[in-house]
Amino acid sequence: MTSPDELSKRREQEAKKIALSLAKQRGEKQASIKGGDGTVAWVTESLCIGCDQCTIVCDDEAIELYFKDVASPLMQVPSNRKAKIIRDACT
Repeated sequence: MTSPDELSKRREQEAKKIALSLAKQRGEKQASIKGGDGTVAWVTESLCIGCDQCTIVCDDEAIELYFKDVASPLMQVPSNRKAKIIRDACT
């Protein structure tokens, strides 16, 4: 039978594997996103899912993510981020 310490070590190893896999996927996604002088990012806060793709595309750092409480009491989400434009000239 697996001891609690052994189980904890296994969970930690799996968490590291998952984190590496997610980091790799994020890097691949960032490489595939179009950007540059002709690209304009925009945000509709009510539709934002917190994926942070707009902050990657925006070269001027005019978009930031902030934490917002989940509207539904039925959902428990550890991180509910929304994006917003922080410079009026970009709206």
